[in-house]
Amino acid sequence: MRVLLIGANGYVGRFVADRLLADPAVQLTALGRGDDADVRFDLASGSPGALTRFLDAVHPGVVVNCAGATRGGARELTRHNTVAVATVCEALRRSRCAARLVQIGCGAEYGPSQPGSSTAEDAVPRPGGPYGVSKLAATELVLGSGLDAVVLRVFSPAGPGTPAGSPLGRLAEAMRRAMQSGDGELKLAGLGAQRDFVDVRDVARAVHAASLSAAQGVINIGSGRAVRLRDAAAVLARVAGYGGALHELDGPPGQLRATIGHPRSEPDHAGPVAYPYPDGCGSWQQADVRTARDRLGWRPRINLEESLADIWMEAACRI
Repeated sequence: MRVLLIGANGYVGRFVADRLLADPAVQLTALGRGDDADVRFDLASGSPGALTRFLDAVHPGVVVNCAGATRGGARELTRHNTVAVATVCEALRRSRCAARLVQIGCGAEYGPSQPGSSTAEDAVPRPGGPYGVSKLAATELVLGSGLDAVVLRVFSPAGPGTPAGSPLGRLAEAMRRAMQSGDGELKLAGLGAQRDFVDVRDVARAVHAASLSAAQGVINIGSGRAVRLRDAAAVLARVAGYGGALHELDGPPGQLRATIGHPRSEPDHAGPVAYPYPDGCGSWQQADVRTARDRLGWRPRINLEESLADIWMEAACRI
């Protein structure tokens, strides 16, 4: 099976590449903007015709799109998350390769949900910020393309390589600094949010499974369990061996700047942020993952403590 992987150098894409390369039946070609890609191509500015010619030459059986942007203004997010996917869909429609498309979506497409509930794929998406809107538009393009396609809505990926600007990445960095300076207490804000964390290596397994399956439509990829960031901080402190006290700062999340649970948006302006929670998901998010089990034969294997241990190992190397 020849697979074309778009965005192999990204956080999720690196692990998807490793997973696919471990399958001896897969011939992998990486397409991206970096010099180390097999083929250099910018989806946000390249034409569908140019991509079509490449698809006809390589003739992949599966195209996996892990490319996209998580930060930036609405214009940048739209270019990299929506226009780029429109280019992929149009190129595949024109191509003679008849490849299957596996698109990486995100839980932010759903927006806020009722605390205590699990969000299933038939929930009406109501994204609460520009990132979720741009990813939802991409999903709608894929679903309306007429292609053999599946969208994996990944909730909150965690584990090795976690970006420093993510909630868990910021938490690990704050703890590293406290241990390095010998601080006996760590004051954190924005720890009330509850998110469904799924290890990035489990996400890669889901992508591999989706590549081999005939499943179409939207499939949630998560752990199926919401975890409060405050609890994740306590687990990380135990993993790190941090014996200091953890104190949560009070204040409305929309008015807290540079907090652990609410990373800065770009550009950074003084005053309240545009949305109460920058990812637009409110105080609670938990995936219903039964569809992934039933249609992909997939279940998460790696628990949050192991993911946090790997995040800490990378942070500790900077001490």
